[in-house]
Amino acid sequence: MIQAVIFDLDGVLVTTDDSHYEAWKRMADEEGICFNRQINQRLRGVSRMESLEIILERANKSYTEDEKNALAARKNSYYVALIQHLTPSALLPGALETVNALRKQGIKIAIGSSSKNAPTILRQVGIADLFDAVADGNQIKHSKPAPDVFLLAAELLRIPPANCLVVEDADAGVESGLNAGMKVLAVGAASYNQKAHLRADALTDIDLMAWIRTQA
Repeated sequence: MIQAVIFDLDGVLVTTDDSHYEAWKRMADEEGICFNRQINQRLRGVSRMESLEIILERANKSYTEDEKNALAARKNSYYVALIQHLTPSALLPGALETVNALRKQGIKIAIGSSSKNAPTILRQVGIADLFDAVADGNQIKHSKPAPDVFLLAAELLRIPPANCLVVEDADAGVESGLNAGMKVLAVGAASYNQKAHLRADALTDIDLMAWIRTQA
């Protein structure tokens, strides 16, 4: 029985893809590192430092750990400045309707995001008060595909992992949900992932409550 739904944030409820891309692109250009939209796809669902390592694969020099931390901090400063301009228009189609439908039926809902900026994004788009729990990159040691963030969300909700459904748009997130022992709905860029229990192009393409009832 599904008692809780844990949503990834970026790409599932809110679109911040362009902000991430622009911030990484600015940092990469400043360092003379090739970075484009195709490379950016590899960053979906992974942590900031892991994303940086992917970008640095094309660097012409090696960086010390201190220099890497400085690069990541620079990128984050660019990103934080960009997300200050987010509005509710950044919510993806079906996001608010799905969250409200689950709340109406008494299903617990949480955020499970690797992003350390999740609280800011939630506030900017006006949905921070809709969730029973928020687990994000500030609270975990291991990012997706490790199960940490989803297990933390389940713990905060006081719901067994087996009774949770994860909604993800990245392969790393799908793996994370499965590693946590949860059911997984793959949407967006991960909708082709055959490992997920359920797949849809977007939240508007599925009656989530109807599916949850079939799991009772």
